Amino acid sequence: MASNSRSVVLELSDASLKGILNIPEGASGIVAFAHGSGSSRLSPRNQAVAEFLNRAGLGTLLFDLLTADEDEVDARTREYRFDISLISRRMSEAVGWLTEQSVTAALPLGLFGASTGAAAALVAAAENPDHVRAVVSRGGRPDLAGNALPRVQAATLLIVGGLDTTVIELNREAAAKLDCPHEVKIVPGASHLFEEPGKLELVQQAAADWFTDHLAGAHP
Repeated sequence: MASNSRSVVLELSDASLKGILNIPEGASGIVAFAHGSGSSRLSPRNQAVAEFLNRAGLGTLLFDLLTADEDEVDARTREYRFDISLISRRMSEAVGWLTEQSVTAALPLGLFGASTGAAAALVAAAENPDHVRAVVSRGGRPDLAGNALPRVQAATLLIVGGLDTTVIELNREAAAKLDCPHEVKIVPGASHLFEEPGKLELVQQAAADWFTDHLAGAHP
């Protein structure tokens, strides 16, 4: 499928953040990614998921949640990676950015979050109920979304590795607070990063199915 992948810069209220926007020809929706702690738009796992979504006819936006300077500080101190307020605000502003771009404004919108990025995605979904139609979390910490969880209206899929026992419980507790269509999907034999053979591919297919089902025909 033909695509239109290009580097972009998101000019947000407190930062200029680098991103990669890929819009396949005839895309049926757009998915923005919130990477996990200590990662970036170049996360190989998120890039693999994004490429799979592109092949499924969905556009993707991978972008850095931290500036280069913040990332350098975080690598030493870890002071930003669990700043859920900061990364949630930037994720929410990224939603606004997508609604203002001519190539993405009309596309139904989903969010994909990994690790702490899942919390940012859910908070952004709660803050933008008129725009965000679906959320997928991979090995995420949705519990860190706190009191935003009951306000999420977007259909939410929480994918967790079967070996990631602590995170399974945190996801189930978070799911109990959701008042939207939702599902917790356990991938047997997978650890937190889904590094085992074939496990990330299961995440990719589940995410593609969820977004296709919940974005198709949606009208922001």
